[in-house]
Amino acid sequence: LIKDFPMKTEPIWTRNFILLIFSNLLVAIAFYFLIPTLPEHLTHILNSSNTDIGIILSIYTISALIIRPITGYFIDRSSKMLIYLISLLFFAIVFHFYALATTFAAFLMLRFIHGLTWGVSTTTGSTIIVDILPFSRRGEGLGYFGLSMTIAMALGPLIALLFVGSGQAFESMFVLSGIICLGGFILALFVKYPRTLQKNTEPFSIKGLLDRKSIPFSLILMVVMITYGGMLFYIKKYSTEIGITNPALFFVIFAIGITASRLFAGRIFDHSGPRMLTITGLLLMTFGFVILSTLPNAAGFYGAAFSIGLGSGIIFPVFQAMVNNVVPPQRRGAANSTLFTFVDLGIGLGMLFTGILEDYISLAEIFLLFSALNILALAAFLLRLVNYYKNNKLVL
Repeated sequence: LIKDFPMKTEPIWTRNFILLIFSNLLVAIAFYFLIPTLPEHLTHILNSSNTDIGIILSIYTISALIIRPITGYFIDRSSKMLIYLISLLFFAIVFHFYALATTFAAFLMLRFIHGLTWGVSTTTGSTIIVDILPFSRRGEGLGYFGLSMTIAMALGPLIALLFVGSGQAFESMFVLSGIICLGGFILALFVKYPRTLQKNTEPFSIKGLLDRKSIPFSLILMVVMITYGGMLFYIKKYSTEIGITNPALFFVIFAIGITASRLFAGRIFDHSGPRMLTITGLLLMTFGFVILSTLPNAAGFYGAAFSIGLGSGIIFPVFQAMVNNVVPPQRRGAANSTLFTFVDLGIGLGMLFTGILEDYISLAEIFLLFSALNILALAAFLLRLVNYYKNNKLVL
């Protein structure tokens, strides 16, 4: 097992690492192009109800959720890099078909296929990045890699809105998205993946689609993602309720918080482990939701963005590093697919529960409930997961 990991003296900023970061950045920018623009395009093309548009948007997450466990099974047993490249290529190609779609069925099919390719590419890419990182700097490397997604979250919608706002047609934006994504595919072609890692030879089983050791981490992270998903999709509506005139600034400050935490959290994890980092991250998220709920003004609104951004920027890479530290190399695909499956499920449940609860209580009260969920996650971490990680961490 030791020979499968790089020595502790190896640098983190290798050619492969840099190529994968910039590849992921371009692919993620293309992905985030559609977040603010696709609903408007669907409204214009289909002239459909909000329910129909909601179905089209949500099918993407459902298909990604379906494919992740299957992806984990196959990438543990075959060429990760080949699967990654094929999924990136198809992800880029599908963008071009949005310009041709004119019916509900066509958009539904496109979103389902696009979600499948997104689920495969993100699961495989996250596993490959773990394979090429030195074990002693895994937390730091995952934090930096995650920054590419954070930067894309800020740049993608901004570029897309500027592009469409300049008078360009939505169809041209879809083509541009595909070209940018294709750039990420080309960069990934130059990654030299290590071929010495052992493959999984266990026979197929339904239970094998999810990694048993990863489930405790994934369950706790799912609870945190419920609060993240509910906030992400309802924060604009809440801003209108409390009279905030520039809700877009929330996401900018949120991204700054994530970026700030990922610059230091990974190093602390590699040096001191997950305990204090996780406590800090979950308390920051708890505090953020409390002030978001109890201070309905600009100071509370934007302060919450930074606090929740700092906290979530710590939590995800720490949990991903923990998951990958308790499984052997031939189970990393299943481990990462398990984690991402529960993340997707948590975000989806957050959207669903927030919509249901809003019929009975206010968004401010829901956000206060989210703070309690983060405390629940913290309690579960301290009472169960700390010792579980200590007992199951691989000794290398």
